[in-house]
Amino acid sequence: MERDLTVSFGPWDVDVEAATGETILDAAERGNVGIEALCGGNGLCGTCMVQVEDTTAVSPVDADERNLLDADQLEAGYRLGCRAEVTEDVSVFVPASSRSEGEIVMTEGREIDFEHAPAIRRYQLEFPAPTLEDTLPDRERVLGALESEYGVRADSIDRLALTTLPTAIREGETDDGDLRTTATVFEESEVLGIDPGRVGPAYGLAIDIGTTTLAIYLLNLQTGEVAAVSSKINPQSSHGGDIISRVQHSTRSPEGKTELQDEIVAGINDSVEEVVAEAGIEPAEIYEAVFVGNTAMHHLFLGIDAGPVAANPYVPANQAILRTKARELKLDTNPAAMVSWLPIIGGWVGPDFVADLLVSGVLDSDETAIVIDIGTNGEIAVSGPEETYVASAPAGPALEGAEIAHGVRAKPGAIQAITLDPDTWEPELDIIEDKTPIGICGSGIIDIVAQLFLVGAINRRGRLVDPEDGHGRVRDTEDGSREFVLVDTDEADIEEAIVVSQSDIRDIQNAKAAIQTGISVLLSEAGFETVDKLIMAGGFGNYIDPESAKLLGLYPEVGAEDVEFLGNAAGYGAMYALLNDDAKAEAERIVEEVSYVELAAWDGFHDAFAQSMYLPHRDFDRYPWVKERVEATRGADDEL
Repeated sequence: MERDLTVSFGPWDVDVEAATGETILDAAERGNVGIEALCGGNGLCGTCMVQVEDTTAVSPVDADERNLLDADQLEAGYRLGCRAEVTEDVSVFVPASSRSEGEIVMTEGREIDFEHAPAIRRYQLEFPAPTLEDTLPDRERVLGALESEYGVRADSIDRLALTTLPTAIREGETDDGDLRTTATVFEESEVLGIDPGRVGPAYGLAIDIGTTTLAIYLLNLQTGEVAAVSSKINPQSSHGGDIISRVQHSTRSPEGKTELQDEIVAGINDSVEEVVAEAGIEPAEIYEAVFVGNTAMHHLFLGIDAGPVAANPYVPANQAILRTKARELKLDTNPAAMVSWLPIIGGWVGPDFVADLLVSGVLDSDETAIVIDIGTNGEIAVSGPEETYVASAPAGPALEGAEIAHGVRAKPGAIQAITLDPDTWEPELDIIEDKTPIGICGSGIIDIVAQLFLVGAINRRGRLVDPEDGHGRVRDTEDGSREFVLVDTDEADIEEAIVVSQSDIRDIQNAKAAIQTGISVLLSEAGFETVDKLIMAGGFGNYIDPESAKLLGLYPEVGAEDVEFLGNAAGYGAMYALLNDDAKAEAERIVEEVSYVELAAWDGFHDAFAQSMYLPHRDFDRYPWVKERVEATRGADDEL
């Protein structure tokens, strides 16, 4: 493809060569210009909106743009990056709300106590050099020294390690003529590396590949200390903020699967470069990596066809712990490094939730508990002393701000918390870094819908009140719907008011109903009416206001003292498995002992889902605290 045109991107002053007919978004992706595209460039979300200086230099406005952009925006030169095709040299300004930069990725989690017993260990060896009388091959000499000195009966040496073995052991020759070397051994069975003389500790990586985020922890395997951390947005996000968009991209063409795999590997390698530089070590000192992520991320990273897992009956290609070598995946570590993925429970309940359960410890507790990890897909466990049930609820990306009219990722300028004055409905906003608002992130979306319900701006069906009763905040839209004005145009860092539409509210109801119904189904399977504890895992769950979640009915009513936040438990579960090899066996035990429930096959699921669309539920008496709170705010006589 001949690229004879130039797209100039502001505010960065970055020029990218483009071909005639190429979209602005495609040019931005090739030039590493950060533009959001939560729907994967399918013209559905509007997050790739840009302002074009000369609209005659791009293709005419299409139907998708007319659907997502209003007349004033089109008049001001705003276009969708995924739809506007370049026909001449053009200058483009990317507004703050459309930039995929500065996002906050949570890497903290609850620390857990465990025995330090990593799979990777280093052994200092010293043995006689070969002579004419002693011609034992180098391989057997090393393996024999491991057994005689440490009782380690390793039975193999990695092929690449074997290629440098003769030189490595001879470089460590002592003044006495003995050979001194360091062997790096995996699970006391395979020698992964041989270094001359005495060397320092080996390192390992714990890697959490989320749909939205990528978190990497570099650990000193000798001390167990975290040497460096890197976090960023998953580079596959350019193909869509949700899992299904990426799976569809991977199946559209033979190149799609390879493209997604290459992108995530490149993103990991960028992070590896960051952490080794921070720690002051070489990539070759990294000898193990433990991965977690949902089922789709597992398949896409490994180059496995993910199509079947996204279609009924949602069967993964592999369930057990999967191991391979770093060189097979082109990871920038020691090429002999062992790469492990924790196992999959079933369907969309993948290694990340196994890690959540590892960290939570619920399978070994006498208490009853609900564990929830809310993201683009919600995983749920209901656990008691005898049995644990798990399921995956199709929450969709709305709870994280995707496909919401003014939804943005958690970054400077994003509204992260909201309260409404019960009398005037005037909003009080908590904005990340106190910047001029650019949109609403996931925790703010939860807050605003909960607050609208609390003050009476929406009824239990989620319907916005008549504008005449809306304190000047509710207004009709051109398409006959309604919206709540959260931030007026002159107070926002975008060219329009920040609003919450009726469609946004319905999307949140759908997501909430999926989670709530999943919990109800598992409680029914377990025979519980109440639980002792609610455990929230995942970065997003950590930022949700518990009161807002309870107002929506997102989870059963439990006391504030009975809610526990694990943070990025998936990442910490990966660290646990990296520093204690028995944790991998424990992960396999979890998969064997839990009962996986396919919600779509559960009798009565659709009826239960319909009742969960109400706020907080069609049966209001199930949520006495919410009912009391709403009545106290609105007044006992207000119709609920």
